[in-house]
Amino acid sequence: MLRKCNAVISMLILALFIVHAVAGGFQLTGVIPGGNRGLTVLARGMVVLIGIHMTIGIILTFQTLAGARRSGGAHYFRQNILFWTRRISGFALMFFMLYHVLLFLGENGDVYRLRLFAVPELVSQILLVLSLIVHLLTNIRPLMIALGIDGGRAFIKDILFVLAVVLLLCGAAFVVYYLRWNMLWRYR
Repeated sequence: MLRKCNAVISMLILALFIVHAVAGGFQLTGVIPGGNRGLTVLARGMVVLIGIHMTIGIILTFQTLAGARRSGGAHYFRQNILFWTRRISGFALMFFMLYHVLLFLGENGDVYRLRLFAVPELVSQILLVLSLIVHLLTNIRPLMIALGIDGGRAFIKDILFVLAVVLLLCGAAFVVYYLRWNMLWRYR
C-alpha cells in the first residue's frame, strides 16, 4: 500500500516537475517574467509532495534494511548497487533541491529578487539535474511496476524521452542564466 501511494505521489511530482522545469527555464532565459503566483503555488505543492515522497522512501528503506537484518542477511553493497544508487541519488537530490530552493527564493513586493548566480551556483544546479537523471533512471522501472504497468517498454521510453528533453533544456537554461548574470549584462 505504501509503495503504491509513493508511486502515485511520484507521478504527481513528475507532472509538477515538468511544469516547473519548463516555466523555470523560460524564466531563467528571460522569455517570461518570474514571480507568477500560480507557478509559485505549484512549486510549493511540489515541495510538499517531495517531502512526503522522501518520508515514505525513508520508511521503506528502513523496512527493507530491518527485513534484511531479521533474516540474517548482510548488507552486500556491491550486490545491491541499484538499491544503494537509488538511495544515494535521492539523498543527493534532497541536498541540491534544498540549495535550489534557497537560491531561487526571494520576493520584494512586486519585484522578484534572485541571489548571485556564479560558478558554484551553476555547478550545484547542473549537479541537481544530474542527480535527478540518476534518480529517475534507477527508479522508473519500480515506479511502473508499482503502478501496475507491466511490459510498457514503449511507454517507459516515451517518459524517458520527455524527461531527457526537459532535463537537457533545464541544464541549458541554467547555463544561459549564468551567462546572463555574469557576462551579457556587461554589453547592455
